[in-house]
Amino acid sequence: MDRLFEAATWIAIAIGLIVLTALLIDVLADGLPRLKPSFLTSFPSRRPTEAGMLSPFVGSIWIMVVTALLSFPLGVGAAIFLEEFATDNWFTQLVEINISNLAGVPSIIYGLLGLQVFVRWMEPVTGGRTILSGALTLTLLILPIIIVATREALKAVPNSLRQAGFALGATRWQVIREQIFPVALPGMLTGMILALSRAIGETAALITIGALTFIAFLPPLSPAGLRSDFAVMPIQIFNWISRPQQAFHVNAAAGIIVLLAMLVAMNSVAILLRTPQADAVLPTNACLRWTLTGWCLRTGCAINWKLAGKRLALTCAALRRTNWTG
Repeated sequence: MDRLFEAATWIAIAIGLIVLTALLIDVLADGLPRLKPSFLTSFPSRRPTEAGMLSPFVGSIWIMVVTALLSFPLGVGAAIFLEEFATDNWFTQLVEINISNLAGVPSIIYGLLGLQVFVRWMEPVTGGRTILSGALTLTLLILPIIIVATREALKAVPNSLRQAGFALGATRWQVIREQIFPVALPGMLTGMILALSRAIGETAALITIGALTFIAFLPPLSPAGLRSDFAVMPIQIFNWISRPQQAFHVNAAAGIIVLLAMLVAMNSVAILLRTPQADAVLPTNACLRWTLTGWCLRTGCAINWKLAGKRLALTCAALRRTNWTG
């Protein structure tokens, strides 16, 4: 029975890989001949041989940068509060359940919410169907993912590290800032990048709030660009595929290659951040650890330890503000 199950598993994996490989080969065969520097430096056009992805490419970068700047502090802050400060009661449990459920809500629902709130109600602030409205909508979309990933990264930090900080007299916020956050940061960034990988391929939410399918200008590189019209790569690819001319389908294949390259790059960064550093060193002598701690507090030096591949900096300036006397 075990061998039968193993064989069925390998067959299922092989079928999935064959289908994905066939699709990838088909896209590469169609799109690579069209993938030239002019394709990334030209605006969309009604003539397929002159059409490019400059404005959708820049629009996607704009959306991702603004979304990251909005979602990272909100998601990390919410996760730290829920994991480190919030008490375990019915309200906290209700919030956690809702966050988990929101991670599975279809993107079109977030698009409808963004259309009503950010495009219509907040039009004096966002400018309507603009980059800022799109970034705020995608921020709502990926916030649950970032919160869940950040909480898992915080849970992975050994509790003994927290207790060691408390034993030295550090406050809860000092322990989180100087010890917990540096160790959990790679996991936080990994979750952030994976969430952005989902957001960069979203189409339904941005179409709902009014992203354009044809735009022949670039947003200005200033705060005024936040209130500019925009296009993104998934919508441009969808627009080309919907055209009857075969030449536009070739453009769509080239656009898919560009989008896949961005996704592969982002996920590669996430894998590198998640991989433990090779020079991780953990003190093995607890007595030596506490002796060095007291000595550094009295002499004014800083303690630099490494745990889980990230440097922990417990500076005397922070610890001298506590009531610990060594």
